[in-house]
Amino acid sequence: MTAFPLGLQCPVEHDGALPDAVDVAIVGGGIIGVMSAYFLAQKGLKVAVLEKGRVAAEQSGRNWGWVRAQGRDMAELPIMLEARKLWEQLQRECQEDLGLKTVGITYLTQKSSEMVEYEAWLTQARGSGIDSVIFSGEQVSGLMPKATQRFAGALHTPSDMKAEPWVAVPAMARAAVRAGAKIFENCAVRALDIQAGRVAGVQTEKGLIRADEVLVAGGAWSSLFLRRHGVSVPQLSVHALVLATQPAPDIEAPAAALSGLAFRRRADGGYTIAAGGWHQLHIGPDAFRAFSKFIPQLRADFAGTRFSPAAPKGYPDGWGTARRWRADAPSPFEAMRVLNPSAKMGPLKRAITEFERLFPQLGRLEIKSAWGGMIDTMPDVVPVVDRASQLPGLSVCTGMSGHGFGIGPAFGRIMADMITGGEIGHDLTRFRMNRFQDGSKIELGPII
Repeated sequence: MTAFPLGLQCPVEHDGALPDAVDVAIVGGGIIGVMSAYFLAQKGLKVAVLEKGRVAAEQSGRNWGWVRAQGRDMAELPIMLEARKLWEQLQRECQEDLGLKTVGITYLTQKSSEMVEYEAWLTQARGSGIDSVIFSGEQVSGLMPKATQRFAGALHTPSDMKAEPWVAVPAMARAAVRAGAKIFENCAVRALDIQAGRVAGVQTEKGLIRADEVLVAGGAWSSLFLRRHGVSVPQLSVHALVLATQPAPDIEAPAAALSGLAFRRRADGGYTIAAGGWHQLHIGPDAFRAFSKFIPQLRADFAGTRFSPAAPKGYPDGWGTARRWRADAPSPFEAMRVLNPSAKMGPLKRAITEFERLFPQLGRLEIKSAWGGMIDTMPDVVPVVDRASQLPGLSVCTGMSGHGFGIGPAFGRIMADMITGGEIGHDLTRFRMNRFQDGSKIELGPII
């Protein structure tokens, strides 16, 4: 089984001397940070992206690669429809193949209760412009004629797409650099520089960068970084699992998910297979602190959640991870350059066995690589996209809850306009930061 190109084995691509000052400093080199830099640079602003490890080395490069509108929260749906258009635009502008392809995405089920959930979602989504449809079991058989299992029905969206995460996000980073942004890998931001009650820049391990605006888009690390500055975001991270197979015959099926399994065909001829419905919560101080806010989510998906009594050493919510550190001393972000969770092979082997059972003509598939990732999630399964009112000059875009890869280009565009006072074009009330402190009821997004 070969290693997947995630993490520190990849050479530094973006380096150089830090600027003394920029208009916007971005904490985090995932898809949100990179896309925000891309659109800010196109506006003519001086932008620096500071990444403690490698661009897209964490969840932005470890996800399923789905670019889906299907199953989105109603507040996310118009943003996701914009994102799909931006993906097509980026495929033209990046000068590299992102692996983008319209494949359709299908949620398969044997349960009438899940069909009711799909129909309820589609009823809400009608009028948005999405082309999702409900399929009967017979229609599913026509859509996936090589599958041996028969299903009660499905929710299917023909216009949904896929891209190759580890290829696409680094290509987007190079496009941002060509647009004028600066990216610095192996350069952790230790703290915000705060002067007279507002953001004045960032203190990195390599020195101070002055900036009137700072965007925190640090994925699983955002809450730890923000808490140091008195900004509370009830964000936790859950451990998810994915594998890639060696090239195999084409089953001529859309990307799909069913109980315990999700799959799509890869650009290299293999398949990405995920242990759908399996995730693990590593319990730490933040998990205890935010427990009450996550009760609705846990109730909705308790069977799919595994609990670990302690996060591994150095993880954002590890018991031994420092919550306070000096700006002129090493931080937790330097101690763990790349968050690289283990690939737990038990659930993955069950998933690939189910895939082989569903498509027996494939024979025995060979695993090319397997990996884990940490998904930054919020209690209501939708992100925080907002300005921090308690710290002028600070913006936050985090807690993508497993949806960030597909929607990332649109949130990058939104953050560029939010920071510069441009036209946002969407109602972001659902994503406001203070919804967890102002007494609002937690309205759980769709877990489908």
